[in-house]
Amino acid sequence: MKTSLTICCLGAGYVGGPTMAMIAAKCPDIRVTVTDPDEKRIVAWNSDALPVYEPGLQEVVESARGRNLFFSTDVKGAIRLADIIFVSVGTPTKTYGVGAGRAADLKYIEAAARMIAEVAEGSKIIVEKSTIPVKTAEAMLTILRSNSTKATFQVLSNPEFLAEGTAVEDLENPDRVLIGGEQTPEGLKAVETVASIYARWVPRDKILTTNLWSSELSKLVANAFLAQRISSINSISALCEATGADVDEVARAIGKDSRIGPKFLKASIGFGGSCFQKDILNLTYLCQHFGLPEAAAYWESVVKINDWQKSRFSARIVSDLFNTVSGKQIAILGFAFKKDTNDTRETAAISVCRDLLAEGARVVVYDPRVSEGQIRADVLGSSDNPNLVVATNALDACHGAHGIALLTEWDEFRDLDFRKIYEGMLKPAFLFEGRNILPHEQLKEIGFRLFAIGKMV
Repeated sequence: MKTSLTICCLGAGYVGGPTMAMIAAKCPDIRVTVTDPDEKRIVAWNSDALPVYEPGLQEVVESARGRNLFFSTDVKGAIRLADIIFVSVGTPTKTYGVGAGRAADLKYIEAAARMIAEVAEGSKIIVEKSTIPVKTAEAMLTILRSNSTKATFQVLSNPEFLAEGTAVEDLENPDRVLIGGEQTPEGLKAVETVASIYARWVPRDKILTTNLWSSELSKLVANAFLAQRISSINSISALCEATGADVDEVARAIGKDSRIGPKFLKASIGFGGSCFQKDILNLTYLCQHFGLPEAAAYWESVVKINDWQKSRFSARIVSDLFNTVSGKQIAILGFAFKKDTNDTRETAAISVCRDLLAEGARVVVYDPRVSEGQIRADVLGSSDNPNLVVATNALDACHGAHGIALLTEWDEFRDLDFRKIYEGMLKPAFLFEGRNILPHEQLKEIGFRLFAIGKMV
């Protein structure tokens, strides 16, 4: 089949894999190659056990894989053949040097730009898909144009707005697709080329075009605003516990205000995932860099509230269990940062598990999608601790426990036989509800001593 365009993506992670799979599924005439130097990851993408779990993703991948969707470790070869190169590599928070703990580490972005400059020929459109700070496109263009004599480049910003757990739905029916480019004839033409791809299934009025800098900043600001709402309602959850108000009732009342709306007003143990904390810290660094310390302090407080919410939850477990959990078994139900994903980046469960282990507890973790190896790596790093145990089901995790901490809102936890679980626990049996998804009155009738975020129960 003759293809109209050839696309390659650098990076086969949570963003690159699903996004390219959807483009390939919707545009059968476009050849899409997803590349990554990690051979194990590419093997997984070519198997029935994808490295990323998202509802519906397996079906989307299988609809196009081998037809016009390919996964490969031949990064340079894919770059040479591609008309459009999506850059979807990691941009973690720096752990060293200037901006450590806040600024985005752009070493993988720079490495990608230098590789593209080394092998590219002809006219190439480079699309930033990674979450990056403002003016990164300028740096990429400088590297590309300084190191290549065989190619011409246009660099666009096309940030992702995917929510893990609903990524396939978000790709199928996005709120908007944002594409930023240089406001030159060449830049505008490149923007239209990429916009026409998305327009194959996304209505044109949902495809927004801006200059490069507005697009780059919009991604950081969107995540900062969403995280700010979570930290806001979590701060109110503590006040609700102190006053006897119910945080769900408060959220429902204020969410009816059309100026506020109901989304992201669900109190919990705190936000996680790959973007929220990283992007807010990046935003604070940018504010400081451009001489706006008050704005930086405001956004930094959002992260501080999130950290406080996690430590407050851990402290409540210790306090309720008679001020000691040493030698006591605590069952952790859920480790992923939210349901319907196997992503554990910045999950609140890491902090809670570490806090409890530091207090001498025996921590038994169960998550339906996160592997034992991932849980151990996240909590312990390269060390070991015999007090961390990973169970294969919820009943085993809870058997013999002094307390249960529900940390992820997996649907299967709603259907657990808590009467049977209660019978197998030491008494008094404690349950710490970090997501408010369970029938609290029924749990109390069974005999549980219950704590729930933002509630007097």
